[in-house]
Amino acid sequence: MMWQDFVFMIGSSLSIGFLAPTLRDANARVPLGTSVPSMTIGIVYGITFTTLGMPFSALGAFVTGTMWSLVAIVRSPLPDTPKTTRRERLRALGRDVVRSVEPLVDAVPVLRATGSEGHNPEETGQPAD
Repeated sequence: MMWQDFVFMIGSSLSIGFLAPTLRDANARVPLGTSVPSMTIGIVYGITFTTLGMPFSALGAFVTGTMWSLVAIVRSPLPDTPKTTRRERLRALGRDVVRSVEPLVDAVPVLRATGSEGHNPEETGQPAD
């Protein structure tokens, strides 16, 4: 095992750590001109490190490339067109699913046991034994 393998892996790990806040920030916008080349470089480096017998560096580079691909998918700016994008359609579908499931979830009664006897008539609306 070469020490260089660990050095490149640490560098990739730092890149992953620096990209994580970008994925969590809903307001972040990264142009595709930045994320797609970075994604491609990460994947190419992963293939290169694999052929050089540096498995840890390859793993780090592949994960970095994957993170950049997620940034490209999730955090790229929306186009200024009235036509809905695939991402907007998926978000709308998700909202519709949540709205249709919420009444079903709210209708399910929840019983909470309190005390040693396990029966609380105030919460369940049922008389005590």
